[in-house]
Amino acid sequence: MDGEATTAGDESFARLREVFAGRTALLLEDDPDLSAHVAERLLRAGFAAVDRVDRGEAALEAAAAQSYDVLILDRMTNGLDGLETLKRLRASSGPSADAPALMLTALGGERQKVEGLLEGADDYLAKPVGDEELLARIAAQLRRAARSAKPVNADLVNGPFRLSFGARTVKLELPEETRVIDLSPLEFAIVCELLSARGQPVTKTMLWDRCWVEWNFLPDNFVNIIDARISALRRRLKEQAPELGEDLHPLIVSARSQSLVFRDLSDRAG
Repeated sequence: MDGEATTAGDESFARLREVFAGRTALLLEDDPDLSAHVAERLLRAGFAAVDRVDRGEAALEAAAAQSYDVLILDRMTNGLDGLETLKRLRASSGPSADAPALMLTALGGERQKVEGLLEGADDYLAKPVGDEELLARIAAQLRRAARSAKPVNADLVNGPFRLSFGARTVKLELPEETRVIDLSPLEFAIVCELLSARGQPVTKTMLWDRCWVEWNFLPDNFVNIIDARISALRRRLKEQAPELGEDLHPLIVSARSQSLVFRDLSDRAG
């Protein structure tokens, strides 16, 4: 990876401050050290406020009193557990009833994850989790919440690339021609996730969860599987979009240790 690509990847995490600026979070976690760490990390990343509670009942009271941009909930807590807390919150008419919710818990089995998602969680993370993964997951939920207010299946444009969700195509729109980029279903799913992030990082674990949907477990070598596919996808994009020039390829760059970014080309119209 050349220096320019590395810089583009590093800048993607700095851009998360734009996503998090002015945001508020409700954190339900009864481990005081972990609660303090998560809150401090979110504040350093740009959040305006993180309200910390250690009981489900206190989380319900806080969520009934104000609107939060995101909920981060442990499952095993004193009093009401996180799952029951979320279930009651979703059934309420409070200002945070529809806020994106991320379960952050030691209960990481497949059955428990499915249970959490069915009860209203938008994402589910098993402890321990790194800061890189946590921030990328929260950013993804905030982006999805923002998109929900837009017309369904609206095209997404990144410079000369136009992603059509309805037609399931990615087009390269150049002054002299417009052509469809030839992608396999898996490659389209990967590009869709990366383009939807709008120049912000997507972790490899997130990509696996959302693109390798036929797998019902996380294999030990999943990073190698993703890296091989990304390498092939970079070559395919370069072959089909040579007009962009060597300075923009690869279009998919690495960010920190375990994240990927599709370059932000918004200042380069076709």
